[in-house]
Amino acid sequence: MTVAPTNTRRPYRREGEEKRRDDLIAAAIQLVAEGGAAAATVRAIAERAGVTPGLIRHYFASKEELTQTAYRSVMEGMTQSAVQSLADAAVDDPLARLAVFVASNFQPAILDPVVLAVWAAYLHRSRTDPAMMSVHEAAYLGFRTQLQGLIAALPGRKQNPARDRRDAIACNAVIDGLWIEGAALPDAFTRGELVRIALDATGAILGVTLPVPDAHSE
Repeated sequence: MTVAPTNTRRPYRREGEEKRRDDLIAAAIQLVAEGGAAAATVRAIAERAGVTPGLIRHYFASKEELTQTAYRSVMEGMTQSAVQSLADAAVDDPLARLAVFVASNFQPAILDPVVLAVWAAYLHRSRTDPAMMSVHEAAYLGFRTQLQGLIAALPGRKQNPARDRRDAIACNAVIDGLWIEGAALPDAFTRGELVRIALDATGAILGVTLPVPDAHSE
């Protein structure tokens, strides 16, 4: 009996399709950053990605689905960056882990005017688009849940989920506010200033002193 040879090209074709899909998402994000949500038309996205407009339907059922996916990519990317930063913090040091998580929001890749422009454009769109609002809500709650877990693990903190939730909301507001101003006015702050303010402010809310992570020390 003859055994059919394994099609070794299939993984490469799948990888190529995934890259093309990612290219479409990246094109949409770039266009939004440059000219707002209205600039990301199907034709413009296709031209930026180097494909025909009809090919977009092969990867996304509609422009709305592509838009939602692009927004989700931006929002989840910021949360994932913060979560991944925890790999550099000792698992038995809750203060250091919270400090690293907070500080990660002010690294150059996140504290970026382009990221801010995309976030603002899509956030505006979410006011009239329930699906986009759902994306925003899921990303916000995902980040806040991570933050709340780190807060609850602080040494000497009594178990009180309601208090942890309130503190997470407050700390998240501090982080968001500083991030917005830092990304909008990148030359208005000295090196490491926003990180120190964020750590001091969240520490004050929680009644702890958060150390400056090595990667952000001057």
